[in-house]
Amino acid sequence: MRLIQNMSTIAEYPSAECPSNRVIKIAVIGGSGVGKTALVVRFLTKRFIGDYERNVGNLYSREVQIDGEQLAIQVQDTPGVQVNANGLSCTDQMSRSIQWADAVVMVYSVTDCRSFDHIGQLHQLVLRTHTDRSLPIILVANKADLLHVRRVDAQEGPLLASALGCSFYEVSASEDYSQVHGAFHRLCVDLAKTQPQTPINAASSGTEKKRSPLIPRPKSPNMQDLKRRFKQVLSAKVRTVTSV
Repeated sequence: MRLIQNMSTIAEYPSAECPSNRVIKIAVIGGSGVGKTALVVRFLTKRFIGDYERNVGNLYSREVQIDGEQLAIQVQDTPGVQVNANGLSCTDQMSRSIQWADAVVMVYSVTDCRSFDHIGQLHQLVLRTHTDRSLPIILVANKADLLHVRRVDAQEGPLLASALGCSFYEVSASEDYSQVHGAFHRLCVDLAKTQPQTPINAASSGTEKKRSPLIPRPKSPNMQDLKRRFKQVLSAKVRTVTSV
């Protein structure tokens, strides 16, 4: 992704090539426009970028240290869920992302009641899709800084999270990095404590049996645009030479 530095848009690390002993995999899900990409980028780069291209479901990775241990964190950004007459529509990519993940972050915007109303269905979708009933799930309310257009009461998020058995965080991706970092970091710390530490060699020996379905590497829309413009320039030069 052009706007992100020191990160990579990748398919899942093969175990033998992973530079860390362990990989923590997090899927971020929610409605369109709730700020999922902004949250992921804010957490991994400390930067806030207000405008993004259409979310195609990129997978980001970064090396971090947690309690003195080097870990690779992979965060799967997902396209916004769609709603039809039968409820939420789950794409194959969404299902693969949930099955692949060690934890799920559900996101809604405090400025969008519909994104909040869909959280209960999203939670049920995760429970139906993932085989591990103990999968850690947290609920994040984004855009807390937009008080003038707030539509979801501050008390509704914690009440819903308590009913679903999730930890709750209200954050502003644009205004406060510490809030965003706190939510993701706490989740990573909990995952690091519960996951067994597996040596790289041991992990690679069982790769074929344990590897999840790989999430296809998306093409960079910016690179595609550059290639298209380059072809246009070449075509224009050819036409000019021909006409001369």
